[in-house]
This record gives sequence, structure tokens and C-alpha cells, in this order.
Amino acid sequence: MYELMSRLVRNETPYFHWTTRRDYIDCRGLRSDQVTNHYANVGTFTTKVGLCVNLRNLQWFDAADPDTFFPRCYRLGAEDEKHAFIEDFRRTACTSLLQHVVETWSRQGAEVGEQKAKTSTAEKLDPEMIDTALHVCEEFLSVLEHGDIDVTVETAPTVEGQQWTEFLQNYYMVVHEGAVISGSGVFVGRCQAMLNRLQECCPQLDTDGLSNIWIIKPGAKSRGRGIMCMNRLEDILALIDTDRAMTKESKWVVQKYLERPLLVHGTKFDLRQWFLVTDWNPLTVWFYKECYLRFSTQPYSTKTLDSSVHLCNNSIQKHFQPSRDRHPAVPLDNMWSCSQFKAFLQQQGRGAKWEAVVVPGMQQAVVHALQTAQDLVEHRKASFELYGADFMLGRDLRPWLLEINASPTMACSTAVTARLCPAVQLDTLRVVLDWRADSSAYTGGFHIIYKQTAVEVPHYVGMNLLVEGAAVRRSRPLLRAFPAIQFSSDRTSPEEVKTRHKSSHQKTHAVAASRHAGKENQTAEDTKGQLTSTSPKKMHERRRDIQITQNPSCVRRSCHTCVSDQPLAAHTKPQKKVQRLRLSANRATLVPRSLSFSLSSPHSMLHCKSQPGRGQASHITRLFLPQMVSEAQHKTSTQAFPSLQGPLPTLEIFSLKPNTVTGNSSCRNLTLSSRRSFHRHHSFLCSHRQNMAKHKEDYTGEHKH
Repeated sequence: MYELMSRLVRNETPYFHWTTRRDYIDCRGLRSDQVTNHYANVGTFTTKVGLCVNLRNLQWFDAADPDTFFPRCYRLGAEDEKHAFIEDFRRTACTSLLQHVVETWSRQGAEVGEQKAKTSTAEKLDPEMIDTALHVCEEFLSVLEHGDIDVTVETAPTVEGQQWTEFLQNYYMVVHEGAVISGSGVFVGRCQAMLNRLQECCPQLDTDGLSNIWIIKPGAKSRGRGIMCMNRLEDILALIDTDRAMTKESKWVVQKYLERPLLVHGTKFDLRQWFLVTDWNPLTVWFYKECYLRFSTQPYSTKTLDSSVHLCNNSIQKHFQPSRDRHPAVPLDNMWSCSQFKAFLQQQGRGAKWEAVVVPGMQQAVVHALQTAQDLVEHRKASFELYGADFMLGRDLRPWLLEINASPTMACSTAVTARLCPAVQLDTLRVVLDWRADSSAYTGGFHIIYKQTAVEVPHYVGMNLLVEGAAVRRSRPLLRAFPAIQFSSDRTSPEEVKTRHKSSHQKTHAVAASRHAGKENQTAEDTKGQLTSTSPKKMHERRRDIQITQNPSCVRRSCHTCVSDQPLAAHTKPQKKVQRLRLSANRATLVPRSLSFSLSSPHSMLHCKSQPGRGQASHITRLFLPQMVSEAQHKTSTQAFPSLQGPLPTLEIFSLKPNTVTGNSSCRNLTLSSRRSFHRHHSFLCSHRQNMAKHKEDYTGEHKH
């Protein structure tokens, strides 16, 4: 029949998809009017690992504490959480020991308990372990109250390393093997006072019990597969170490077992509660009015850790026969409807607690779990999903969320599920089809328990991490402005130059101001003399040099060596008038005959041939005169610069070797440029590689001394 119906509609476009697995259909390829029963990325709350991690973020979504409805849980694959679990196990052993002492003496009475301790043949242990447990609990409360914030010196913990191993072994002997602590009666008052303090900040203290049992779950399995209960720390860690692959992927989850649940006729049970999500923005949650209970086949006991006692999944219990020791009122098919359970509570005088405590607690736990995963689920408007949440009830009927299942089973395995499963599926269709078209339509057993205000989600444009800013430029040091001066061929010491410069400071500024202002009415003879002293090709080179020197973006660099047989001409503006500066009455003049400098490339040193100039011995110097005068006296041709790698270097003058001559010296006719940068002893080379290439093409002559 189904094959025939499938063939009839195989070429039709389906507008409603109901599958047991989400990956059967690609939701991204569906049209907006095609409905499907799954959302993407719901593993953030339908897996044990996802629920364990995301419920810790509840404080950012609601003012609720997950420890009040979800047993504390750790991922053993994460190293930090593994250490946190070890600390929790040890601390729980301490609190369980305190409860054991109090409950033992409260059941037997002080006199009877003391007499029994004296006559007991069981092994007797030192009461110091009780004092140790009290100190550990005191340290824990101090941390919770932030008492360790103002402590400047780190204090060693009360129990360390091997001491913990000895303490846990003694604890196992007392709780699991029945050993007696001698003289424990004197600690009862202190133990009870400490438990009262812990009760205010540890909401799970009542359910922790005495045996310190933890349940170990594979993080991504369902139907109770691979779940085990253990009560010894070394056994838990050994189990995790045997499966390195799952540990590395953080798929082992350890959760505190609820040792003191509500029992029905001495048998453990859990509840399966359905809820429906029809939208994630705004988050819309529907809660089903009915649920059912699942019983274990064996009477409850913490003395045994068998799964037939502690796991209530129908997929587990169907493989066991009901125990003969189990109460006959417990059904043979191990299921009750919520109506039967409410009748049981009514017989105990607690019927009102179902609507006042159980149902509101389950609803709040469901909503809180969905709130923490809302931002992680890939929601789609034309989608919905039905989930099954598993709860346990404490002795006070407070519900504890165990896990949430996607695609909960709809198998009609018992009379209870045969009635409820078809009903919940039909009511689901009423919500997602009828109610979607008509908000007043009948929705069966579903009713809305939470509808969030719609939140406008900003359009995601992808990650765009960008750092903007400008490079920090190294500031050039301010150099003293020296006057334009002429030198003779004789040498003068630097100290003499310094004194003469001071005396001529005012006159130099006057000359520099005159040159800066310029004299447009220069005589044609001066201009003609300057122009005719060089060839047209030289004039073309000089004009280009003038344009180059107007670029202020040269970067200063210094080097060690320079070619002395290749000219380095200072780029200057056209000389408007020959200026001379006389520094003394005997018309002595300073001529920059020897300028010591160095050049370097940013990537490598330029090793060049050097030839000492006339009158020079050990240092590399250069006759640094204006290009026009140099050509007039020496009649030399310029030559291209040596090939440089990387950005062009700049010229930095390190020392000045002046000479003093008389006014009738042959060097008196030397003319110096009026360029301001020359006065300040700044002679920059071109900073652009393109200009350097032009120099290579134009300067082809050899400089002759």
C-alpha cells in the first residue's frame, strides 16, 4: 500500500516533510512554503555535551541557577573540567561523610550509637577524617563567599595529593563497607552546623546522598547506550583513559547521580514530557498536557550499580524481567500515565503538588534550556520540531532535567504509549497546520507556555577584522642653520670656524632673507653668464634636479662609504646672484673644500672605490661645490650614480673641514648657491627610484680631477 502511494506522488512537489532524522532532507534547498519537522544545529541542547555546556550560560539569558534543576555535569575530555570534576568528587565525599555521621547518630541515638561503636567488630577508623572533611567544607564556603579575594599570600589547601588518596580510601570503607569511626559522636553538632550552612548555597545537597555515585554517559548516544554508574574516583578515571578517542573529542560526560529520588513503591522512575517548538525568533514553545512514567524492573538501592536498577529507559528495561522483590503495584509493562501518577500522589496527600510544583518546574527547565541554545540553532520559519524531555523528581517533587531528545520515540510499546503517541502526533499537526492558518484553531493537548518578543537580528556580513592607521614616521632632528660661505684652499680648524660663525650670525640671516625674497630684476648679464657656462644638456639636467629637490619626502639614511671619483651634486634652485660673505677685515673667506659624509643602502652597504682629494690623507672627503662652478674650474663632466639596491639613500654631512684664504685668492670667484637647504647643510639625494633611473640614463660622463 505504501509503495503504491509513493509511486503515485513521486513526481509531485511535497509541501510537508516528516522524517525521523534531519539529514534526510536539506532544509536549505526547501522553498519557503515547504514545511519540515526539524531544525538545524539542535545538538546544542539535544546532546548531553551540548546541554552540559550551554546551561552554564543561563545567567546571561535569565535570572535562574541551573544547579536548581540540572544535576552538575562535566566534560571529562576537557582538561580543566576534568580537574573540576575531581575536586567536586572529593568535596562531595566530605559532605557525604558529614551526612553519614549525622544520620547514623540520629537513627540510633547517642547512647545506643556509642555502645554499638564500642562493641562493633567492624574496623575502626581515626575520627581525624571527620575533622579533615569539616576543614575542606569550610574552605569551600570561604571560596563561595569570596573570602579568598583579599588573601595576599596563597595558603596551601588542607588536603593534598597522597592525603586525598588516603582520605577517599577511608571514606569508601565507612560508607560502602560499614567501617566505624571511633569517637564520631563528638562531631555530630559540628557536622550538622556545617550541613546547614552548605544547604543555603548547595541546592543539590539533598539529592547527593551518601554513596557519591556519578553517572558516566557517552556524549552523543541515545536510548541509554553506554551509560554506567560508578562511585569510585579511580574507576571513573580509568574508564575514561581506556577510550582516548572519545576523551579527545570531549564526548564523555560525567553527571552527579540523584541518589535520593522520589520512589513509587520503592522503585525508581523517570518522566517523559513532550514539548514543541514552532519558531525560534520569537521563541515559541508549546507544552503537552500529558506525559508518562517509566519504571525500572528492580527495586531501588544504592548498594548495587546495575543498570536494571538505575536506568529507566524502556530500551534498557525491556531486556530485564521484573524482580520478584518489586512491589506488585508497579505495572508489569513498567509504565504509568500521568493520570495514574497523580492518583498515587493524591493517595499520599500530595495531589496538589503536581500542578503547583511538578508541572511549573518542568516548564521552566525546558524554557531555560531553549534560551541558552536559541542563538545557536539555525531556525527556519516554515519548520517545527517535537522534543522529548526526561525528568526525575526529588523527594520534594522538584523536577530535575536529565536530557532532551530530538525525534523522541513514538513506538506503541505499551498500552500507555499506544494511546499517547498517536494523540501527540495528531495534536502536533493541529498546531503546525491548523493553528498556523487560524490562531483560534483547536490545538489538542498543546498549549503555549512561552512566546518571546520578536528580536531583530542584524544581517550577518561575515568577519571583518581590520586595523587601520598610519605608519609612524621618525622625526628628523632639527639642525642649526649655517650661512652660505666661501672657502679658500687653506685649512682652518673647526674651533676657528665656530667662532667666526658666531660673529657673522646676524649678517648671515640678512643675506639668507635677501635670497629667500629673491631679486627678479637681476641683470641679463648675470643670467647669461650662468647659462652659457654649461652646455644645453647640462642645463636640462639642472632643471630636472631643481624639480627633484622640491620633493620633501626624502628619507634620511646614513652609510659608511662613498665613491670619491663620482660627483655628488647638490640639487639647488637656479642661482640668481653670486653672493659672498666676508667674515673678517682681512677678507678671509671660508670655502667648503672638504665635506666628510657617508652613504648607505637600507639593505646592503655600497662598497665603492675612493680616491683621496688633494690635501687629504686618511678620510674620504669630497669637494662639494655648486655644479656650475665645479664645471667652470675643473671642466669635468658629470657621471651617473652607482647602482643602488632598494630605496635611494640620502646625503648627511657629518663634518666640515674649512680653509681660510685671503680676499685675492683664486677661489674668491667661487659662487655658492643661494638654496636654503645648502645653508642648513642639507643635501638630499632623490628618494624616488624612477628619478634614479633617469640619472643613470643622463649622466654618462666621467668626472676628472
